[in-house]
Amino acid sequence: MDNSGVGMTSGFTTGSAAAAAAAAAVRFLFGKSCGTVALSLPGGREIVVPITGCRRIENGAEGWVTKDAGDDPDVTHGAVIAAEVKLSEESGITILGGSGVGVVTKPGLLVPPGKAAINPGPMALIRKSLGLELPQGMGAMVTISIPGGDELAKRTYNPRLGIIGGLSILGTTGIVSPMSSDAIVGTIKTELSVLKAAGASMACLAPGNYGRRMAMLIGIPDSMIVNISNFVGEALAMVGSLGFEKLILIGQVGKFAKLAAGSLDTHSAKSDGRLEAIAAYSALHGACSEDVREILDSSMADEMAARIARTKWGAAALKELVGRIVKTALSGAAGISECACLTFSLPDRELARTGNLDALIEEIKENAESLQ
Repeated sequence: MDNSGVGMTSGFTTGSAAAAAAAAAVRFLFGKSCGTVALSLPGGREIVVPITGCRRIENGAEGWVTKDAGDDPDVTHGAVIAAEVKLSEESGITILGGSGVGVVTKPGLLVPPGKAAINPGPMALIRKSLGLELPQGMGAMVTISIPGGDELAKRTYNPRLGIIGGLSILGTTGIVSPMSSDAIVGTIKTELSVLKAAGASMACLAPGNYGRRMAMLIGIPDSMIVNISNFVGEALAMVGSLGFEKLILIGQVGKFAKLAAGSLDTHSAKSDGRLEAIAAYSALHGACSEDVREILDSSMADEMAARIARTKWGAAALKELVGRIVKTALSGAAGISECACLTFSLPDRELARTGNLDALIEEIKENAESLQ
């Protein structure tokens, strides 16, 4: 596949693999070459997918592809995506999910409950690839399967999203880009959409596993926590657009100091200002110039914040920090009526919280119970 960056190689999605496997099965039936299949992807790009094998089955054929995710850390890398194709004299293409393909059980996804977890993009690509191979007027029934997909799915977000029994057939562009930010943002949107569709009026956003762990330690149900990585701005916008009413933010002080200063992408390559924000709030609440200089000369925001939390002005500065985070959140998540925040340093040391946090924790517990 094409390089998507220096030393990084892109791959193809499970949707592309399924489409190529289905097309190869039809080619095999008609005695055509099926070693590779070229797919025309959305946006006009074309990729060539290697076919691992084909064989005859009763009333049809099966093709299969070994998924190549390139340098992306995808659990489906190396998995087999298979497509059984049975021809029909009636036009039309029916696509079903077989063994190892999950079934949707919750509303809020692109696929309705009760259906195989094959997204609209891959559905369209499978239909398109088969349409190019089938004789005019002939139809087909296609069953997509992923051997071992039920076990692989346990290492994904599928169980949290209400997709049971296997993996999802995904892909918007047909290409997997290493560490794709679009994929991460898409996952955040999917989690929030499922939560809202289940009836949730609140959500807890936490950047990273440390944030999730801290949120659970203070009593927030795991089912209500969404990991937003560094994409704070995108997550806040989604919370607003989906119609959530209240919000809790839990995060490590290094990232949250950036958020307090108004940065909505907390990746180290996109923003910093952690120490500057802490220094400014410290000066505002009585830190002397020597203390401010020490903060600015520090290399670790986490360690510095934990140290100043023991002082009167430091505790006030961190209280200022969480208050400013709430202001940023309320501005970024249109329609939210209330937001609470807690920030901490490792390992699991609470530094500051807003005064309304306890009340919102009780509310989010009740909200979680009402969804069960």
